[in-house]
Amino acid sequence: MCGIFAAFRQPEVEQFKSKALQYSKRIRHRGPDWSGNVIQNSTILCHERLAIVGLDSGAQPITSEDGNYTLAVNGEIYNHIQLRDEFPSYPYKSLSDCEPIIPLFEKYDVDAPKYLDGMFAWVLYDKKNDRIVASRDPIGITTLYMGKSSKNPKTRYFASELKCLTDECDEIFAFPPGHVYDSNTDEITRYFNPSWWEESSIPSKRVDLKEVRETLELAVRKRLMAEVPYGVLLSGGLDSSLIAAIAARETQKAAAGISKDGIDANKELSGVDEKGSLHSSGWNQLHSFAIGLPGAPDLIAAEKVAHFIGTIHHSHTFTLDEGLDALDDVIYNLETYDVTTIRASTPMYLLSRKIKAQGVKMVLSGEGSDEIFGGYLYFANAPSPKDFHEECVKRVKNLHYADCLRANKSTMAWGLEARVPFLDKQFLEVCMNINPEDKLIKPAEGKIEKYILRKAFDTSDDPNAKPYLPEEILWRQKEQFSDGVGYSWIDGLKDAAEAAISDEQFANPKAEWGTDVPTTKEAYWYRCKFDEIFHSKAAASTVMRWVPKAEWGCHADPSGRFATIHEQKVDQD
Repeated sequence: MCGIFAAFRQPEVEQFKSKALQYSKRIRHRGPDWSGNVIQNSTILCHERLAIVGLDSGAQPITSEDGNYTLAVNGEIYNHIQLRDEFPSYPYKSLSDCEPIIPLFEKYDVDAPKYLDGMFAWVLYDKKNDRIVASRDPIGITTLYMGKSSKNPKTRYFASELKCLTDECDEIFAFPPGHVYDSNTDEITRYFNPSWWEESSIPSKRVDLKEVRETLELAVRKRLMAEVPYGVLLSGGLDSSLIAAIAARETQKAAAGISKDGIDANKELSGVDEKGSLHSSGWNQLHSFAIGLPGAPDLIAAEKVAHFIGTIHHSHTFTLDEGLDALDDVIYNLETYDVTTIRASTPMYLLSRKIKAQGVKMVLSGEGSDEIFGGYLYFANAPSPKDFHEECVKRVKNLHYADCLRANKSTMAWGLEARVPFLDKQFLEVCMNINPEDKLIKPAEGKIEKYILRKAFDTSDDPNAKPYLPEEILWRQKEQFSDGVGYSWIDGLKDAAEAAISDEQFANPKAEWGTDVPTTKEAYWYRCKFDEIFHSKAAASTVMRWVPKAEWGCHADPSGRFATIHEQKVDQD
């Protein structure tokens, strides 16, 4: 993962270069390992590199041998070895997993993103035709923004983060996931058209638990492609614990040299360097990382999981004051004023700094499962399977505004890359096409949230199978991350907002906010902080607030502990 900035058809581009480098410098936290830039005609591409694959020869922007194509990528392409095999005659200049995008584009043009398996945001410039093409991965795991300026109407700007564009653009928007932009038409079109995309199309296929399990295992395996030390974020909840359990098994296999499919595991995960030798991450045992206030539910659960699956575990704590002190930095890096995202991002932001200090550059994370399986507790109030499924599809489509944004920017603030196996294209294809009847939350029948995911990894019926997780973790009720790090975290935020925002302020929202008026003092506080950091009016247009589905009887506060089903469970305990 890296950071990119590009300006297409920028008048007096040579004079603009100094500005471009300053804009790119604003996202150097995303790529602290090296910087690069290329000017072709009136277009400049800048790149800030975080080296994960192709350490010695993967600097960007990448220029084709004939000098016609220049490519800047923020992402990881998991099928890059297969793509190299598909284009063996292309004169590759590096071992970068991103370079095969160029021959792929030469063959498929704007359809090229369809053939990529990974998380990415990239900009490719065609010098001969003075054309730029940009694309973002199907779900929006990798951030990308596009901007326009009334001063230079023909210029188009692209950047990994909003802060690169606020001084130059008076129109900014989040580049839509699964889309591609072509300057020849000046249009953005959707290339990602999976079978489950239409919300009104309700799937009928019943769940195949083995297929769910094996597809997730494959998704984790391909994301262990790295030449640097990696780890897992482990909250002790179901999602991160499953990812950690699978990753621990795959890491042990890689240490032994053999993958599940009998392929040399080091080659499968890392690739081969110029001399034909094999890279590895440097660690033979998986490291896991957790954070919370002292005594937090997540810390206790994470330690149980780590001991069970055999990771080297690092448990970190933070104080309420440390969290509050970090809020301005969190909002600067997250580029949002959404309450749920900021609550959950602050601990993740603090943890990412600790992880980077321990020499790790890549982690696996559990985002996406709740959207796919209807894991949020309010889904228990879905009036019908049809409504349940439609809400799942809507949540997956909007992940780039919430959990994907949080996972990407909280970690990349410290040059740490987060990979999310649950959002693998193949896994989505399998699990978004499951009959919603199988996903419904039915407490009376013992079917709690994400029942089928839990059941897929439940080996209790097989005495010869090694369990993935302790039973009390596999069947632990959902805690939203901002709750699990310690309930006093949210209470502390509310108290601080109450002290910071007067009743008079709250009763008189700013006129420029229009209809997007904060409904709590906490939301008001975050919006004020956002406005102080990002003075551009265009910045707010990139934010979408995460709220549960009110018509399903949800509490106004998005915290999971306010869901009725959670309160009932706590009372029973």
